[in-house]
Amino acid sequence: MNERCKTLLLELEEQLKFIALETDNSLLNAELSIQVTQKILNNLKSFIVKYKFASTAEEIKFFKDLKPLFHSRLIYHISIYNIETRKPNGGYKVIKKYLQNELDKLKRYFDSSFDFYKYYRTGNNYLDHKYFVRGKHDIRLSLETFYFETDPKFSTSHDYKISMILANDLLQVYLEDELLELERKEPKLKAEVNQKSDISWTGPKTAIIELLYALHSEGTFNYGKAELRQIAVTLEKAFNTDLGQYHRTFLELRVRKGNRTKFMDSLRESLIQRMNNADEDLK
Repeated sequence: MNERCKTLLLELEEQLKFIALETDNSLLNAELSIQVTQKILNNLKSFIVKYKFASTAEEIKFFKDLKPLFHSRLIYHISIYNIETRKPNGGYKVIKKYLQNELDKLKRYFDSSFDFYKYYRTGNNYLDHKYFVRGKHDIRLSLETFYFETDPKFSTSHDYKISMILANDLLQVYLEDELLELERKEPKLKAEVNQKSDISWTGPKTAIIELLYALHSEGTFNYGKAELRQIAVTLEKAFNTDLGQYHRTFLELRVRKGNRTKFMDSLRESLIQRMNNADEDLK
C-alpha cells in the first residue's frame, strides 16, 4: 500500500511541477492541476476500494497521513481557480481588499475547527479509531455535512478536515505572496526596495526569514503594529537582499524536522559566547 501511494504521489508532484514550469497563467495552471490531481486521486481511489488493509493501524495511516496529501492538492487548486475567476477588476485597494477577505475566510475556518486542528497539529491519536476508520463516524464529533455525500469506501469522518488544513496552509502562502506582489508593484514601495544599502546579507535566506518572523512575533516595530510585509520590505532594503516567497519558506520551517529555530538558537549561543569571552578578558 505504501509503495503504491508513494508512486502515485511522486507522479502527481512531477506533473504539477511540469505544469507550473510550463504555465505562467494562474487560472490555466489551476485548471490543468485540477485535471491531473483528480485523475491521480481517482486512481488512488480505485486501488484503495479493492485493497484490504492489513490492520486498523494501516487504515488509520492511510486516511490520516496519505490520502490528505493527494486530496489537499485538489482542494488547493480548486480554491485557486475559484479565487482567480472571482477576482474583481480594479486598482490596488480593490484587489487588496479581495485577497484579504480570502485570508479572513481561512481564519474563520481555522477558528471553527480549532479543536480538531489542535488535535492534529499536536500529534494526538486517542480518537484516531473514530476519525480515520471507515464506518466509525460519530455525529457528536463535529462532522462536516458533506461527509454523508461521500463514498464510504474511500472516506472517513475526518480525513477531509486534514486535507483542508494542508490545503489552507498552501492557500495562505499563495494569498500572502499575492499581497506581497501587489505591494511591490506600488511605486513607493518599489522605490524603497531599489534603494541600495552598503550592507548585504550573506547568510542563508532561511536565517533572515527566521529573523523576520521572530521580529514580527515579538512586536518589535511600531509598538507591535507593523505588518509582516512592512518588516520584510525594511529588511530587504537594509540588508540589500531579496526574501523571495518568504511565506512559503516559513511553511517549510514549520514542518522542518529537528530544530525549527536553528538560526535563532545560533544567535543566542553566539551572543552568550561573546559575553563569556568578554568576561574572561576582564579577569
